Amino acid sequence: MKIQKLSAVASRSRLPAFALLLLCLLAAIAMPAFAQDAVDPAAAEVAEVAAAVVEEAAAPAFDSGNIAWMLTSTLLVLLMVVPGLALFYGGMVRSKNVLSVLMQVLVVFSMVIILWVSYGYSAAFTEGNNFFGSFTEKAFLKGITTSSESAGLPELLFVVFQSTFAGITTALIVGSFAERIKFKAVLLFSAIWVTFAYLPMVHMVWSGGFLAHKGVLDFAGGTVVHINAGIAGLVGAYFLGRRLGFGKEAIKPHNVPFTFIGASLLWVGWFGFNAGSAVAANEIASLAMINTMVATAAGVVAWSLVEAISKGRPSALGAASGAIAGLVGITPAAGTVGPMGALVIGLAAGAICVWGVNGLKRLLRVDDTADVFGVHAVGGIVGAVLTGVFSDASLGGTGIEGTIGAQVWAQTFSVLFTILWCAVVTAVAILITRALVGLRVSDEDQRQGLDIVSHGESAYES
Repeated sequence: MKIQKLSAVASRSRLPAFALLLLCLLAAIAMPAFAQDAVDPAAAEVAEVAAAVVEEAAAPAFDSGNIAWMLTSTLLVLLMVVPGLALFYGGMVRSKNVLSVLMQVLVVFSMVIILWVSYGYSAAFTEGNNFFGSFTEKAFLKGITTSSESAGLPELLFVVFQSTFAGITTALIVGSFAERIKFKAVLLFSAIWVTFAYLPMVHMVWSGGFLAHKGVLDFAGGTVVHINAGIAGLVGAYFLGRRLGFGKEAIKPHNVPFTFIGASLLWVGWFGFNAGSAVAANEIASLAMINTMVATAAGVVAWSLVEAISKGRPSALGAASGAIAGLVGITPAAGTVGPMGALVIGLAAGAICVWGVNGLKRLLRVDDTADVFGVHAVGGIVGAVLTGVFSDASLGGTGIEGTIGAQVWAQTFSVLFTILWCAVVTAVAILITRALVGLRVSDEDQRQGLDIVSHGESAYES
């Protein structure tokens, strides 16, 4: 519109366009000096257009390629949740509870998006102290316009991309206490947890807070997302107690193809999660892309091999879980390690997480329905620590400050701090939820199934 107006003025003034542009610049400089003098209307219009051109030139110029990639990445992360995570968890529960899990994932994710734009983004990504930003500075996206900038992107795009991270992290937790928790308890717990566990972790790691000052490397959410959610799942499962019949009767997944399809969708969507965390369509996104591919493939192979050796044959459920283990393991390292480092991380995460969902789970004597702790917390710990090793330039990484030993200690410290912070916040959130609305459904409701009890419908009417 400014250019069209400029052309119109040029036409009426019978001046060449370049001459008018020069006149605009001179007018912008000279007008303040002659502000009190009588001005020709044509000259005033030229000055107005000049001021508008200068203002437009000062607006941030966003790279359309980066915008296109980040729009795509945001949709890919959404794909991870609905339908990816919903199907992954839904297939692992019994048929009488599948709709309850689908509903928990969808509604928790949706609720967190609303909380994110209400106060979450402000608390996570504004200046504040070492643990929180300001809850009010950008509450309800106050002051953010289409021309606002953050991380080199339109700020609204950065807001919506990060909202999907908040949503999926909180939704991950529901897999731990599926099949025996009240629906209203899930929602209340999730609202408290995302506020006091997730938001401060984002601020501490990605917004210049406490852990960032310690030199921690976490490219896409090893501590912020996976260890955070995994520990919450473990603590929540302890407080909820075991499902009726757990340890006395076989409780098998009702639909392994659902879980397999969900894992496949998670793998596809995870490219938005990891490569999107470069916040640009650049060489770091390319590095994260190949690392995500290699580590996930390694996780599948490692889990299948361990199962074949320990159980005599590999399972489809195990292969799907191995893919998730590889994805979790590479998440903190995706943008800082080389492809061969990613290969090692994927192999380690896939192999160790088999123990996490079997031997460690039995040692802890916990009923973690969808093995959120065994895959996400254990895989996240493996990935976070090995990030400190394979990010070193001598091992193909992009480089670290100081020695490998110092970086590994920084990574280990971040893991320990995340475990402590999340465990305390989760315990408090669970206690508040139990006091206000209760946690478990009755034994009779468990026998009937949460689909009917909580939602009045059944997944399989026939």
